[in-house]
This record gives sequence, C-alpha cells and structure tokens, in this order.
Amino acid sequence: MRSVAPKDAVTHVRPKERVEADPTSGVTRERAIETEGLWAGVALTEPRAVTGWHHHGDYQTSIYVVAGQFRLESGPGGEDIIDAAPGDFIHVPAGVIHRESNPGATESSIVVVRAGHGPPTVNVDGPA
Repeated sequence: MRSVAPKDAVTHVRPKERVEADPTSGVTRERAIETEGLWAGVALTEPRAVTGWHHHGDYQTSIYVVAGQFRLESGPGGEDIIDAAPGDFIHVPAGVIHRESNPGATESSIVVVRAGHGPPTVNVDGPA
C-alpha cells in the first residue's frame, strides 16, 4: 500500500469557490481544479449565445452536459455539428478548433474536464 504524503490531500471545491477563468466570448468558465496536467470546472452559456472560436491546445477535453441545450461546431468551416442534451458526453480532441452555442431559452451548463499541458484555452479567428 502506498503511503500518503501531505501534498496528496483531497481537495473540496464548493460552487462559490470556483474562479472565473480562461475567457472566450459568449461563455463563462469557472475553474474548480487545476493541477499539473488536469483542468476541471463548469461552463455556463446564456440562452441563444454563441461563443468565439477556440481550441484547448494540447488538452483532451471531456464535456458532460448538465442542463439546457448545447451545440458544438467544429471541422472545416464549422460544418460538423453536435447537438447534445443533459446526460450526454462529448470528447474534443486536443487542438480541435470549435465553438459552442446554446440554442435554447434557458442557460446551459456543462462540466468540463481536460487532461494535457500548456494554456487550457486558445482563442482564434475561426475554424480551419
């Protein structure tokens, strides 16, 4: 059995302790956890809002839709579209340029977990 060092303490982050981070127009990201190689938090998108184009560098991204409607556009010209609903998971590979939107009438909420290194968000002018 591995002994636990003091640096290995469990972290508990309450909603009010999340920090707004990694800005992209059209979405509010709240970081809960950031350690070497891991980023976790939530993203909130207002009704009918569309985010700016961006990618997450060397990070693999896993998205879990909690509430509302969630659309993700990627690929050449942004023509690859995923419409997701609460309970759905989405995987965004490292470096994939994309944008999100909320076509619904209520705020959308997603849980985001990223594994990788470097800047967690890179804003760009548009898709490839």
